[in-house]
Amino acid sequence: MTVFKSPVSCGSLLSPSPEPLSFDRLWNFQNLYRAHRKSRLSKRHKREVILFEKNLAMNLTSLSRAIRDGSYRMSGYYHFYVCEPKKRHISALHYRDRVVQHCLCDELLGPLLEKRLIYDNAACRTGKGLSFALKRLTGFLTEHYRHYGNQGYILRCDIRKYFDFVDHEILKDKLRRVTADERLLSFLDSIIDSYETAPGKGLPMGNQTSQWFSVYYLDSFDRLIKEEFQVKHYLRYMDDCVLIHNDRYFLRNLKGTLAAFMETRLKLSFNAKTQIFPVKNGVDFLGFNFRLSDTGKVVRRLRPQVKRKFRRRLKERVTLYAAGKISATDALATVNSYNAHLKQGHTGRLRCLTFRSFVLKRREESGQEKGSAGKAPGEVFFSRNRHGGPRSR
Repeated sequence: MTVFKSPVSCGSLLSPSPEPLSFDRLWNFQNLYRAHRKSRLSKRHKREVILFEKNLAMNLTSLSRAIRDGSYRMSGYYHFYVCEPKKRHISALHYRDRVVQHCLCDELLGPLLEKRLIYDNAACRTGKGLSFALKRLTGFLTEHYRHYGNQGYILRCDIRKYFDFVDHEILKDKLRRVTADERLLSFLDSIIDSYETAPGKGLPMGNQTSQWFSVYYLDSFDRLIKEEFQVKHYLRYMDDCVLIHNDRYFLRNLKGTLAAFMETRLKLSFNAKTQIFPVKNGVDFLGFNFRLSDTGKVVRRLRPQVKRKFRRRLKERVTLYAAGKISATDALATVNSYNAHLKQGHTGRLRCLTFRSFVLKRREESGQEKGSAGKAPGEVFFSRNRHGGPRSR
């Protein structure tokens, strides 16, 4: 029987367990394997994932050894654009680097930064995703209504090209306040310096580390609002911020102070979307429009442009299925994902009308009569199940 030996001894990789939050966690074999299993989700059909898994043990062992001896280097980025909701330039890592960054975020970066963030800082944090942010803003509006009714104002802040203008030196300085581990800091510096939109500026939107960097970069901004100005109803989701207050002049003065803080301390600036408006006008946030009713109920409606995107995407699924390019299972997965998002708001009528008319039908070269059951071969209808979601029939 042939016995294959790893180039690195099992003892050096598998035991003893690394100390909590030490750099050794990054090259630990079990942690890299766990990161690989997470990174491959919904991507196992892609060529680079298949090739990586063909020699999985060897690839993970090689990564572990390279990280441990300091010879690991990133493989660069590949670039593409996404055009919804607006055109964005995405710089994505190759698979082996995604595994490393997944391990870095799960084992070190996330635990280090999580305990230093304010409670109302959402995005890429466990239990604090889209649903948390939507419910939190709903709670803020409800609490404001109890004290002031529909009277009051909202300051909505949005940062101009946030990812493109994050300053590398400021970010590095902030990270040095989090840990004194020189190996970890050197590794983080190499990731930050691997990409720039201008000298010393920018984070790639396709990196998992960029999500954590961008969440933590504005922490001093969050604490200025929460701790110094004592604004209770403040919520941030990445670079979108919402503040609710009963005094318009307070928000006007605060807006000027925050703009100055952004420019001097963070080298960022607000864009034209940053403005103050009455609570009764409602606010757009994360694809929904929030509006207080006369009774104090917070109504969340899907924004018109998101609704148009939703319907356009469903038409694309119908077209692709008709051409035989996707299966009914793939189409249903898209529908279910949109249904889960729509259920975050008051969209019952929209979902009912949309899914009732959603029909998948294969395009036949020659005409084909319907069978006795009234449904042609290759034809799939969708209706709503008892939970309000789509189902095939």
